[in-house]
Amino acid sequence: MRKSCGLNSGPGRPFNDRRWLLPFLASLLVSVTLFLAAACGLFSPPYLAGDDAFLVDVVSFTDWDDGGAPSQRDSGQSVEPEAKDQLLDDNDNPDNAAVNSDDSDAEPPRLAYLLEGTKGDGLRMRRVLQAIYHPRNQYILHLDLEAPPRERIDLAMYVKGDPMFSQVGNVRVIAKGNLVTYKGPTMVACTLHAVAILLKEGLEWDWFINLSASDYPLMTQDDILHVFSSLPRNLNFIEHMQISGWKRIQRAKPIVLDPGLYLLKKFDLSTTPERRELPTSFKLYTGPKF
Repeated sequence: MRKSCGLNSGPGRPFNDRRWLLPFLASLLVSVTLFLAAACGLFSPPYLAGDDAFLVDVVSFTDWDDGGAPSQRDSGQSVEPEAKDQLLDDNDNPDNAAVNSDDSDAEPPRLAYLLEGTKGDGLRMRRVLQAIYHPRNQYILHLDLEAPPRERIDLAMYVKGDPMFSQVGNVRVIAKGNLVTYKGPTMVACTLHAVAILLKEGLEWDWFINLSASDYPLMTQDDILHVFSSLPRNLNFIEHMQISGWKRIQRAKPIVLDPGLYLLKKFDLSTTPERRELPTSFKLYTGPKF
């Protein structure tokens, strides 16, 4: 009996005792799991949030280009040269970046008005001028040659004596009135005269509007400028159509004489029985004056 017990307590007993095997396997399983988790974490793809990939870019401060923009090789998206130059310009000048980011803050337009009148229209021209006045606009006032000199002088003195008109300096009265026949070419010549004054003095304006002393606005100038601010500055509102059909005979071929081109006193237009041929070097168009 003792000999048998001695053999069981020898060196082979630890291999026959299995109580340590379960903790060993558990520790081995935990170690292998942690090792695989660490290895998979290094080579795993970007994390997915639903259907969209969440990309995380790590950019070193030492790899930034001039102006603080990350280099193209370190960014997840390529940067076009034009966009990169624009980014650098905006960083150098924050004011330009603010302008480029918000186009709605563009400068409001400027309007140029021609206000025409004749004898007895001095007070009506003042009323219309007060209704359409805005410091951003330009104004040309014209009393034709039929108005007495005193009425033209009173209009000029009124403009000169107004504090707002004098301070801004955007109201001009034509000193020498033109003889205008309000159905003939002298009316167009008066309009071109006002446009020539605006261009000669280098004034800033985007649209030209001609009015008479009998007109009156239905909107304030602030509302009008607000509407015009959303329109392209090269938009033209002149309605025109090429002369065709009956207009070729009744409007293009008759010879009409405007006495205002030759005389100092207003007379009605006169026509001659002769007819002229239509021009071949250019096309004729017609449209409303206003």
